[in-house]
Amino acid sequence: MFGSDVSSVATWNPGPVAPPARTPAARPLVIAHRGASGYRPEHTLESYRLAIALGADYVEPDLVVTADGVLVARHENEIGATTDVATHPQFANRRTTRAVAGREVTGWFVEDFLLAELKMLRARERLPHLRAHNRTYDGRFEVPTFDEIVDMVLAESRRHGRPIGVYPEVKQPSHFAAVGLRHEGPLLASLRRAGPHLPAYIQSFDAGVLRALALQTTVPLVQLVGSDDDLLTPRGLREVSTYAQVLGPRKDLVGPRDGDGGPAGLVDRAHEAGLSVHVWTFRNENTFLAPVDRRGSEVAAFGDALGEYARFLSLGVDGVFTDHPDTARSAVAAQPSQRCHQSRESDGDEQNGCRHLESGQSQDVELHEGPHQAHSHEQKAEHQRDDVDLMALHGAPRCFRCRGRGRV
Repeated sequence: MFGSDVSSVATWNPGPVAPPARTPAARPLVIAHRGASGYRPEHTLESYRLAIALGADYVEPDLVVTADGVLVARHENEIGATTDVATHPQFANRRTTRAVAGREVTGWFVEDFLLAELKMLRARERLPHLRAHNRTYDGRFEVPTFDEIVDMVLAESRRHGRPIGVYPEVKQPSHFAAVGLRHEGPLLASLRRAGPHLPAYIQSFDAGVLRALALQTTVPLVQLVGSDDDLLTPRGLREVSTYAQVLGPRKDLVGPRDGDGGPAGLVDRAHEAGLSVHVWTFRNENTFLAPVDRRGSEVAAFGDALGEYARFLSLGVDGVFTDHPDTARSAVAAQPSQRCHQSRESDGDEQNGCRHLESGQSQDVELHEGPHQAHSHEQKAEHQRDDVDLMALHGAPRCFRCRGRGRV
């Protein structure tokens, strides 16, 4: 790690905006998808905090907007599936049906609740039949605001002595804009308040929102892609590169689902267009893995997730979204390269590759904390994870100066 001098994080300056040229990063980023959502109910401070303890570089909150304009973390605006709102009789008359993204949805909607009302609710596990162990925590955790997440991440960065970032997604921006609620202003205000010590990306499926943000911020922007469309052609990727720095494709678009074929070529095409590639979403359970990686017949059992990561990392992806950050960290640590190069979205203070590791500036070198350290506070049995060489995590130096960062 940086040693005991945590002030190296507090005084870090991001430097100038990086030039529009991509070169490989030292290690792919581990992005905690909704926190450590394989181990805790998603989008809770506790899920994000555990993700950091398990080695995540970034935590990913999906952002929706309350009736009084506050950004909070939920995967969608309907909150019946992930909170206990149905158990609160005072909110029974808020249940309704409305059109969201072209389909009718029935339930309770975050835009009908003030923040003070939302704070009366408690989070619940989204996948109770698959992740029964997470139900232990049902009813215990609040729905956090984005500002609360930012404050927690900054505090954890100081506590762990390493920079940790946020990777918010702008959810359903057209729907919220239609009812007079917008993400952009509150989102950028929160990042400005955090200052230059908070690494950040902003992601969205909505290219219009990203184009508008590109005129307002230097934070790296991520174009999410969920289907094989024109954006993934060479011409489409070049167009994406005019307003975003990262392509965020669904993993099926990057590699074959059966685990047997060759690469789809998307990573190379994106790199040629100057884009980094952060792939979603990796999970340990058999039900989410290709047949070749499943172990046994139980859908909730952990399969060979490390094998899946290895295939995708061999394609040159620059980051992975994961529900299980400890497994992703182990997979990334097993990659052979330790040389740090300047990536397009990084700070730009070394134009010809990183010399920090080579010059022995150990105060700038991070050795990621392994999951076994978190397990001294969390029961290992809760995690039901593969038996991997956790000590290998301490042999993976990384220069924090040249990792993806941006400024508001």
